[in-house]
Amino acid sequence: MNRTGFSRLLIIGLWSMALSAHGADWQALPQEAPAPADNPTTDAKVELGRMLFMDPRFSSTGTVSCNSCHNVMLGGEDNRSVSMGVHGKTGGRSAPTVWNSAFNSSQFWDGRAATLEEQAKGPVTNPVEMGMSDLEVAMERVRSIPGYQAYFEAAFGKDNPMTVDNAAKAVAAFERTLITPNSAYDRYAKGDKKALNEQEIRGMKAFDSIGCTSCHSGPAFSGPAMAPGTGLFMKFPTYADSPYVAKYSLMKDTGRFEATKKEADKHLWKVPTLRNIAVTAPYFHNGSVKTLEDAVLVMASTQLNTKPDKQQVEDIVAFLKALTGEFPEQPLPHLPPTLGWTIID
Repeated sequence: MNRTGFSRLLIIGLWSMALSAHGADWQALPQEAPAPADNPTTDAKVELGRMLFMDPRFSSTGTVSCNSCHNVMLGGEDNRSVSMGVHGKTGGRSAPTVWNSAFNSSQFWDGRAATLEEQAKGPVTNPVEMGMSDLEVAMERVRSIPGYQAYFEAAFGKDNPMTVDNAAKAVAAFERTLITPNSAYDRYAKGDKKALNEQEIRGMKAFDSIGCTSCHSGPAFSGPAMAPGTGLFMKFPTYADSPYVAKYSLMKDTGRFEATKKEADKHLWKVPTLRNIAVTAPYFHNGSVKTLEDAVLVMASTQLNTKPDKQQVEDIVAFLKALTGEFPEQPLPHLPPTLGWTIID
C-alpha cells in the first residue's frame, strides 16, 4: 500500500474510533462553501458560471448542457438510472447531485477529479455526455459568441480572459453557491430540539447505532473534511455475499479501479453525500435501487452485514428525509445569442 492509501485508512480509522467512542458528531451544513485561493468566488464569476452551466451549445449537438444531467430545478441530478447525453447515448453510472458538491473532497463517483474546476472539464469531451472532440474546440464555440466576451472580462479581467481554465473556474464558482442549508436536521443540530419529530430522532439514533455514521458523517454526511483530491473511499459492496449484490448488479462496475487501474482500488467508491437523498432517486452508482427504503436495506446488508427491522427502516428513512434542505432560487440566465447562424454550422 502506498503512503496516500495508508494515510487515508489511518484517517478513516481514527474517525471511526472517535465516532464509536463518543457517538456521532452531528454538524449543521455551513451557509457558504470554501473556495480555493486561486479561484475566489465573485458575483461576476457566479453569473458567468451559471450561463455556461445552462448553455447547451457547447455540446457536439448543441443540445446537452451541464444542467441536462445535474438539473438544479430538481435535486441536482435527473432522476434517471443513467443520464442521457448527445445522440441519446447513455453511460453506466447515475449522475451524482451537484447540490452541496462543493463540500466533496473529490468529484465523480470514483473521485478521479480533485476539484470542481477539474470536474467541470470532464463531461465536455466525454463521448457519451457532451461529446466535444477537444476542450479548445469547445472553447472556440464560446469565443465565437460575441456576447460572452464582456462576461469573461467582468469575471477575469481583459488580459486573455476567454480560456478553458477560466470557463471551468466560472462553472465551479457557480457550483459553490449550490448549497441547501436549514433542513429540519440542521435546525435540530443548531439547538432547536423541536425541529425533528420523535420518529426522526429515533431514526437519527438508529442511523448512528447500526453504523451508518462510520462513513456518512460530517456536515454533508459524506465523511470528515479532507484535503482537496484526497477523497473518502469505501469498498462497495463490502459483503459480497449479500443477496442484494446480484439483484442490483453491484459488482459489475469496478469503481475507482476504472480510473486508476490499481487492484487495490477495485470496487472502491467515493462516499456520497446524503443531503437531499429523499429527492435524488434512483440510488447508487448504477441507479439500480428505486426507493429510499430499499436503499437502506441494501446498505445495511452490503456494508454493515445487518438487517434492520421494519420499524428501524421506517425511522431511518424519516431521518434521511429530514436532511432535505432549502433550495435557493435559481433564476434562468439570459444567454448571449447567435444571430443569423447556428453554433453547430
